[in-house]
Formats: sequence, C-alpha cells, structure tokens
Amino acid sequence: MPKMVLLASYVSIAGTDLSDRCSKIEVAVEVEEKDVTTFASAGWKESVGGLASGTLALGLKQDYAAAELDATMWPLFLTRTPQTFEVRADNAIASANNPKWTGTVLIKEWKPLTGGVGDVAEVDVSWPTSGAVVRAVA
Repeated sequence: MPKMVLLASYVSIAGTDLSDRCSKIEVAVEVEEKDVTTFASAGWKESVGGLASGTLALGLKQDYAAAELDATMWPLFLTRTPQTFEVRADNAIASANNPKWTGTVLIKEWKPLTGGVGDVAEVDVSWPTSGAVVRAVA
C-alpha cells in the first residue's frame, strides 16, 4: 500500500504562491444531509444529499515585510469578494498522481497578529468555499 508524506505541498491564493509560508493545508467538502424519511421507510431513516459546501483551512507563518504574507492578505480580505485558490499535495504540476483542487474562497477572516511570548508568529485560518470545488489531474 503506497504511503505519502507531505513535504512540498502547493497552495496559491488569488494567484500568489504561499507554499513557502504555509505549514498546513486542509480542503474539506461535504453535502447537507436531507431527511426524506416517510412512513414507507419501515422505521429506517432515509437521507439524500442537499447543497454541497467546502472549507479551505491553512496554517501560515506570518511575515510583515513588503510583498510578504500580511501585505498580500490584507488587501484580499478588504475586497470582501471570493478569491481563487489552488492546492496540490506536491508542488509538481497536476497529474493523475498529483491532483489539484481549485475553486474560490471568501476570505472572511484575517488574523494579522496572534500569539504569546516566545511563539512563532503564525496564522490559522479557515475560509468557506464559494461555488464548486473542482478536482483535476491536469
């Protein structure tokens, strides 16, 4: 059984490669559970899928220098509009062995400063997707 260790993953927000600032990537998708149980269900609950939704969660190392993380994310946050994203398990081009997930996310939160004495300046964010999340191999 093949195994993989994430060593050089890829993450891009609004066309900006943030891989060298990112230490955690999580793409989660789900569909709403809709109860369609009737008296004919013989005492068993029946469900179908409703609306789909997703979340992109990132762990980022903060940097306040010009053209670095905070300078990139602050204006994106202020737009209040969904931004494109792309993630891959490996930074190589997308392929059957290295699929990519793309879509748009609403940057609904930004934490420019968080931490305690002696902590690494890090930012953990979780943004909802807006529209479809697409898996592709090219």
